[in-house]
Amino acid sequence: MSDAAPSRLRIAIVGSGRVGAVLGAAWHRAGHRIVGATARSETSRLRADALLPGVRIADPSSVAADADLVLVAVPDPDLPIVVEELVESGSVGSGQFVVHPAGRYGLRVLQRATDVGAIPLAIHPALPLTGTTMDLERLSGAAFGVTAPEGMRTVAEALVVELGAEPVWVPEEARGRYHAALAFAANYSMTLVNSSLALLRYANTESPERLIGPLVRASVETALERGEGGQTGPISRADDATVAEHLALLSEQAPLVAQAYRALGLLTVDRLLDAGVLDTEQASRVLRSLEEAP
Repeated sequence: MSDAAPSRLRIAIVGSGRVGAVLGAAWHRAGHRIVGATARSETSRLRADALLPGVRIADPSSVAADADLVLVAVPDPDLPIVVEELVESGSVGSGQFVVHPAGRYGLRVLQRATDVGAIPLAIHPALPLTGTTMDLERLSGAAFGVTAPEGMRTVAEALVVELGAEPVWVPEEARGRYHAALAFAANYSMTLVNSSLALLRYANTESPERLIGPLVRASVETALERGEGGQTGPISRADDATVAEHLALLSEQAPLVAQAYRALGLLTVDRLLDAGVLDTEQASRVLRSLEEAP
């Protein structure tokens, strides 16, 4: 097998969800041929019609048997089951690429396919996809977490580049930490933003989105550029009185938000102390306010 991605592949999409259909459409745009797709639900069928028009819809073993590359884009719990079914049906085998886009898994989840001679690749889009045509433009410049066997790294990276995206190498043993970090950043940042908006609405503040949007965007950019050195707010100033006041108000009005504020406050103190932004006496004062407030 060549150490570069073939110029033209026959690709099967097993799972026309938000990720599978979008990646299939992007590879088609890059010149590959989509030979078939699966679509169990009416929503998936409509998505396939929109993003993969004219592509044959059939069962997994039927579409995979005609492919050089099989993208298995199913929910994480179903991935090992679907791979097992594809192997048992004889529809994947020697020389085929079997690819999954799950952040949680590396190559081990594809071991059954590897055992019969297939080439396993893991390429995970590190951005939320909507499953619509607008995603095709959002892929441009996006990062993909890539894991591949020895000698197949350039193949996996070439497949990502063809999507218009940027490959980022993730070792097999790091996939769990990689996925936890991305989930922590993406999922919980949305929870924090939505909770902050709810607090502002509860306080009858006009246009809370106009307040939070620029603040959060600037905070993310500052964190990426300056790390802990860019931290602002009461904890970075060791303003323990303000921290205690925040917790008292939140404990009364939004107890779950107060718990999150306390937990993230403890994490913030730890990181700022380690970075030298706070000294031991300052950190101790803030920690007392976090631990003793209602």
